[in-house]
Amino acid sequence: MGDRQTLPLPRRNYSLHIVLVGASHPGNLGAVCRTMLNYGFDSLRLVSPTCSPDDIEARNRAKHAGRILDKCQVFDTLEAATIDCSLTIGTSGKREIGAKTTFRHFTYPWEMAERLDTFTESVSLVFGEEGKGLSTESLALCDFLVTLPTWEGYPIANLSHAVNACVYELHRSTVQSTQGSNPGIPDIVPLERSMNPKLKSILHQGIFEFGQVLPGNDERRESFSHNLRRNLMRSMPTDDEATRLIGGILDATTALQFVAGNAEWKSQRRRKITPSEEE
Repeated sequence: MGDRQTLPLPRRNYSLHIVLVGASHPGNLGAVCRTMLNYGFDSLRLVSPTCSPDDIEARNRAKHAGRILDKCQVFDTLEAATIDCSLTIGTSGKREIGAKTTFRHFTYPWEMAERLDTFTESVSLVFGEEGKGLSTESLALCDFLVTLPTWEGYPIANLSHAVNACVYELHRSTVQSTQGSNPGIPDIVPLERSMNPKLKSILHQGIFEFGQVLPGNDERRESFSHNLRRNLMRSMPTDDEATRLIGGILDATTALQFVAGNAEWKSQRRRKITPSEEE
């Protein structure tokens, strides 16, 4: 549970290269590698870095994503690092405020992800140096720009955090469209929460029967049953979750019958719940 599995990287229509311009902090470099591999990306390009991919801090922060440092490419210029890419996307936290925008026309990370869903070529996603960001000249080389929806009171994010926010949105989009059919994205967490109508009826009946064996008057029992039903259904349980709930409710009903001295607990403890005709 939570362990690394031997899986291929997720398949995407496009190939993505993370490009770091002027990377200077080995810890951030390692953290970038870790977050990249968390979301299934492994191509890193460095432009005029002032720290080394072999730095011990970079290796320590990368953890099990050291393979990205092993094969990362180093370039002298941004033009050289992106020349083989059909699309170059720049990032910045320095935004123009007001109705008139002259140069920094931005999209948000989720908009970028939507645009790339159907893109089938190579993409470079470019980040600037820690504390400085991309220069105006570097931004001018980019086809469009992305910014994080950070608070204007403190808009500049840490480099590895900025990379994380962007690759998260890209991977999220891939998960939503290909989970289960993509070899690199197994069907772990249900994307659609639905329940078989017959199973829903059985769950409702089980809740009703459980309410009937509670101590107290009829009003209390009815109120409890309605509250339990509403709260459980508000969570929109899946078939598997509903099945487990039904088993637990049946056991709880049997236990209350036993405590109350109701002889029915012996004959009904292994029974199946039959949906009410009204359902």
